[in-house]
Amino acid sequence: MRKPKAGLPSRQQILDFIATSDIPAGKREIARAFGLTAQEKIGLKALLKDMADEGLIDSAPGRAFHKMGGLPKVTVLRIVDVDDGGNIWAMPDRWEADVPAPRLRVRERRRGDLGVGMRLLARTEEVGSGWVAHPMKVLAPAAEQIIGVLRGEGDRLWLQGVEKKERREFPVSDAGGAQAGDLVLAERTGRPPRITARVVERLGDPFAPRSFSLIAIHKHDIPNVFDEATLQEAQRVAGQPLGEGREDLTHLPIVAIDPADARDHDDAIWAAPDDDPLNEGGYRALIAIADVSFYVRPGGAIDREARLRGNSVYFPDRVVPMLPEVLSADVCSLKEGQDRAALVCHLQVSKAGTLKSWRFSRAVVRIAQNIAYEDAQAAIDADSPLPLQSGRDDASSPAAGDGDDRQILAALKDLWACWSLLAAARDKREPLALDLPERQVALDEKGRLLSVAPRERLDSHRLVEDYMIAANVAAAKALEAKKAPVMYRVHEPPARAKLVALKEYLDTFDVPFALGQVVKPATFNRIIERIGDADFRPQVMEQILRSQTQAYYAPANHGHFGLSLGSYGHFTSPIRRYADLLVHRSLSSAYGLGPGGLNGDEDFERLGETISKLERRAMEAERETIDRYVAAFLAERVGELVDARITGIQNFGFFATVEGVGGDGLMPISDLGNEYFRYDETGQRLVGETSGEEYTLGMRLKLRLADANPVSGALRFELEEGKGGRPQRRDGTKPNAPRVLKRRGRPGNIRHKGGKR
Repeated sequence: MRKPKAGLPSRQQILDFIATSDIPAGKREIARAFGLTAQEKIGLKALLKDMADEGLIDSAPGRAFHKMGGLPKVTVLRIVDVDDGGNIWAMPDRWEADVPAPRLRVRERRRGDLGVGMRLLARTEEVGSGWVAHPMKVLAPAAEQIIGVLRGEGDRLWLQGVEKKERREFPVSDAGGAQAGDLVLAERTGRPPRITARVVERLGDPFAPRSFSLIAIHKHDIPNVFDEATLQEAQRVAGQPLGEGREDLTHLPIVAIDPADARDHDDAIWAAPDDDPLNEGGYRALIAIADVSFYVRPGGAIDREARLRGNSVYFPDRVVPMLPEVLSADVCSLKEGQDRAALVCHLQVSKAGTLKSWRFSRAVVRIAQNIAYEDAQAAIDADSPLPLQSGRDDASSPAAGDGDDRQILAALKDLWACWSLLAAARDKREPLALDLPERQVALDEKGRLLSVAPRERLDSHRLVEDYMIAANVAAAKALEAKKAPVMYRVHEPPARAKLVALKEYLDTFDVPFALGQVVKPATFNRIIERIGDADFRPQVMEQILRSQTQAYYAPANHGHFGLSLGSYGHFTSPIRRYADLLVHRSLSSAYGLGPGGLNGDEDFERLGETISKLERRAMEAERETIDRYVAAFLAERVGELVDARITGIQNFGFFATVEGVGGDGLMPISDLGNEYFRYDETGQRLVGETSGEEYTLGMRLKLRLADANPVSGALRFELEEGKGGRPQRRDGTKPNAPRVLKRRGRPGNIRHKGGKR
């Protein structure tokens, strides 16, 4: 180690100066403060390097120094929380120290200027045992950062972003040790026209298993690492006893029916015929939900992190949980054969399927079995307990004999019998009935892609959904009865502008839709029934879905249009949704169910806005990741003809989806031939000026897969016969063939006008 020359300040003097300086302390400021000569400045440089190597100081952007583990005087922060008292909290945008990153209270200049996720340049100040941030400048959002793949060209590197819409490449000014072919996180630097990219973090191989979800995590800035304080609190609360005074329900054969690959188990159900003579023909039902509010108390480290995340995010290869795994995947998860704390909704279901009464209790439950949807369905279909053996994890589940299996089958039969009543009431209520396929990505044990296919829709799925809906309704009504705060799940009726657009679309199929009527979910169901099994049924359902408003969370009740319900909260998934945790806390407070209730300072309006935004972020990240897996699955079929359906028309071309797999790709208008194509926005079609050739929304045709980019999730198509090829119309005829108009009236006999009005 070098020794400082005479005249140089000591290490402690430098640390004291950095700590007390009103301005960022770089080498120049330190030299000026101690009156160093030119020769002594050379020694200062070596001394500062020694101090950095020893872990005494660290450098910040702009070459200013700060105490290692501390904060620079001026640094970039990210807003991470706005608490119920209106206090704004931030954390360093980048933190590489071994100690946990500090939280800073931001002194906002004007209320409402700053929100969660915003980045700002701020002056930091240590006050007492905490930190305060004084905003200097709001910075560009994290969207200014780019996730992309480095491409080599000679001795230069270029960054190609993973966004489908990003067509530019940026020269790399600082690769940060990354090489060509690496997936990296970078940020734009410079000014137009000289914009370059500086690599912030190397993410690895873009085509490696688990990279596709990693791209989404970084792109959407999804927190995926718990800090030490949160993990320590989770370990502590996980070891606490279940609490006194819980109702003992361990004798009931309650079952949890979930996906075969479920990472956590929020809910379990039980039903039996009701012995109450006033409810003849009805059933009693229990919906047992993980008692997360008992473990996650308001204001704690876990609660702050859960609020920051808003919900768990589910990818094919991983889950980014809202709660630490010791809670989400273990102590709070309703696992077979283990005593668990639950908040239980007790329902009395009439023979008409309506809810006669409800109550909520804290209980101890012991799940009789964790069953996959497919196994539950197979057991009911075969009237046999044997299929249940395939879903049992012998390594973790207690052994069960034939008697136990028969008990499980009997429990399932009771669940199905009670569900038949709930389903009849649902059908009478006529919620929106859109049966759109969900894509399922299958991976092997190493995370490698095996297949992409539509997920099978079973009665067992519908059964669990209807029990959950019943519990959610009961929770909302129970809180309303106490005039307690409710975090409603709100779905408002469609806006008129969207209904006008839907009418114009339906006109192209000669399907009537009157704008003057009172629109209910049943209105859309009649449209679907009228279409019957016509080829264009899926795209009509997609358009009906697009006409709907987006659901959100709010403390004001505006009903749930899609479910045709007047009061609806979310109660059944507190492991993965913060909204449900709030409902649990409100129930605990309103009905005196013990600890873990509201603290009285919650701003439900602000919280509803925040978790609604975080939910949309999660949905977008999950959808984009599926698109990347689909593109990876189709990459091996580049050059082949695929069955496709047009899902979008624009003035620059059309978008098409590969049938049975999904994934949207572009067919550029420049590749449709030499003639000019006119864009008919109202009719949603492209029309050739000379040939009259049409490409219309919903048209099925053969397309050649020209490119599939797993990193961006983008597909690109070419016509089957090269430029100017002749696809089929939606009715299966060639463009120049005479068109047959079918007789109107009965379902399936809809007159098809191919986009003409």
